[in-house]
Amino acid sequence: MHDDDDIDMGDEGIAAMDVHAAAAPSLVAAAAASAPPGASAGSSSSASSSSAPSFTPLSSTAGVRTTDAETRQIRVPSNRFTPLREQWESIMRPLVEHMRLQVRFNPKTRCVEMRNGKSTEDSGALTKAEEFVSAFMCGFEVRDAIALLRLEDLRVESFDVTDVKTLRGDHLSRAIGRIAGMGGKTKFAIENATRTRIVVADAKVHILGAYANIQVARDAVCSLILGSPPGKIYNQMRNVAARIGQRY
Repeated sequence: MHDDDDIDMGDEGIAAMDVHAAAAPSLVAAAAASAPPGASAGSSSSASSSSAPSFTPLSSTAGVRTTDAETRQIRVPSNRFTPLREQWESIMRPLVEHMRLQVRFNPKTRCVEMRNGKSTEDSGALTKAEEFVSAFMCGFEVRDAIALLRLEDLRVESFDVTDVKTLRGDHLSRAIGRIAGMGGKTKFAIENATRTRIVVADAKVHILGAYANIQVARDAVCSLILGSPPGKIYNQMRNVAARIGQRY
């Protein structure tokens, strides 16, 4: 317990508190006096908004093109060298005129070389061009492979016949024959029903189309490899064509 004398501040302490209390308003007044004339909360917010930097709007192609040139090389198989030479102009024209790429064939490395330049506007032009040229190397016609440049949802899927079933010798030849059919009849039926394009190159199968359509065509080809009769596949393709026709 403390006595009353311990907490008694006396007249001098009370006088000191009065002096500090009286000095506090003078500090506020001094701060207000040092502020520029006409400054207030509203004027400070308007000043901050007026001092915000203004930028010119970017164009649709600004920031997309990179300064560093990217290069892609596609190896040309020996069996596609002659078709490439014969159809070089039809392959090069869309890449140069529409995709704005630089294209050349290097005879030393036997590769098609492509790179983007200052005039290239699409950031994905080089990837699309690579898919287009690779599809041609797989055996697709130029008029079919060029769809890879125009449509976004197309792709090429490749697999080996022996990946589905281990076959050798005459058994492998018969499986490839079932995929093609007499005069290519079976292959054309699958292509027309699923809206895809199929290339059978030796023991490899390449399918060009949309993802969902590739799945249907791949299931039909795998059924033929496993030994399903072509007549059964024809009936399945009729049903598939009817469903796709109703969908579109």
